[in-house]
Amino acid sequence: MTALISHTSFDSLDAHAQSVFWAKVLDFHEDPEDPNQPDDDECMISSADGSQRLLFINVPDRKQVKNRVHLDLQPAEVGGRDEELARLLALGATEVADRRLPDGTGWVVLADPEGNEFCILRSEAERSAV
Repeated sequence: MTALISHTSFDSLDAHAQSVFWAKVLDFHEDPEDPNQPDDDECMISSADGSQRLLFINVPDRKQVKNRVHLDLQPAEVGGRDEELARLLALGATEVADRRLPDGTGWVVLADPEGNEFCILRSEAERSAV
């Protein structure tokens, strides 16, 4: 017997706004038969194939400490870490810590609009070029 991950849940002050931000970051979508609304207490988004789902749930309190679980993101086929960093900052992420090293390795720690940390890594092409 094995347990499968149904989805990953995030506590949010504004579930809808968080679902919109992360849908843009990950190119995820909402269920067209059950679209997310601004006043929804829960908002789900999914990858194109439906294999990955994120659920944002309204809670009354703000994030107070560093998250114990976070997402590590890798740029898709086009572009690299620094281009993806610029895109994520333009979407509303904020930089928390720059862990890039002079040799090109490393990552950048970011926070989403509600302060949840996540990291942007190098792309597969950048790692293979070394």
